[in-house]
Amino acid sequence: MEHVALNNGVRMPILGFGVYQIPPEQTERAVTDALAVGYRLLDTAAAYGNEEAVGRAIRASGIPREELFVTTKLWVQDAPAQENAERAFEASLSRLGLDRLDLYLMHQPYGDVYGQWRAMEKLNREGRVRAIGVANFYPDRLLDLLLNNEVTPAVNQIETHPFFQRAADQALMREHGVQIQSWGGFAEGRNDLFTHPLLSRIGAEHGRSVAQVVLRWLIQRGVVAIPKSVRAERMAENFAVFDFTLTDDQMAAVAALDDGRSLFFDHRDPAAVARLGTVRVD
Repeated sequence: MEHVALNNGVRMPILGFGVYQIPPEQTERAVTDALAVGYRLLDTAAAYGNEEAVGRAIRASGIPREELFVTTKLWVQDAPAQENAERAFEASLSRLGLDRLDLYLMHQPYGDVYGQWRAMEKLNREGRVRAIGVANFYPDRLLDLLLNNEVTPAVNQIETHPFFQRAADQALMREHGVQIQSWGGFAEGRNDLFTHPLLSRIGAEHGRSVAQVVLRWLIQRGVVAIPKSVRAERMAENFAVFDFTLTDDQMAAVAALDDGRSLFFDHRDPAAVARLGTVRVD
């Protein structure tokens, strides 16, 4: 497994397993299978409703805690955000059955962002979480946060896939020491990703699937990826991407697929703010 070094020296696997949209009743089995394949980075969130199942799979695996890299996320908190964020962290930790996290992300750029971040900085100082970061922050919000706080986010998890590549975002993050992480790496199959002619041709040239090509493309860009599946054979396929390399011409060909726009929603859109920024997670 390849790793990336975060801005505080913590090492993070470049490929992990995400559990977004996996129902709680299927999550324990999925995580158990993923750990058996070899995944050691697990990505969940309070908003996913499956932290308890992730925790059960971790405990049942027998894998030493220090070999795992566990991420969960803080949902939007009402004032007093700092106090509420600490309470939310404790609730996530309890559901996971852990005494610390490897990475804690602010899930949305909404609410009292500064109060939430101060709580996360405190948890980081206390050693309750090894690294803290954000998700879904566009460059302006990310820059504002890092210029006006003590701790620079270690990670920004954002929509990143062949049709929305975020090259300029990644360049800004690199300049400031923030690691880019992809969600939606397969674009949930939109734009016929899994049968796309270019991606299929590149896959055929390497004897690989389109999914493997996309993951290899992300990894070669230095993007941490967290593909999701509930099928053990697909998990194994997604994991087998470290024994081939895309050529420069192939990387350039994939780069030409970028539309420069989200296939899901823009976090700067008032409708998205109204939908996400007003929802609360217990």
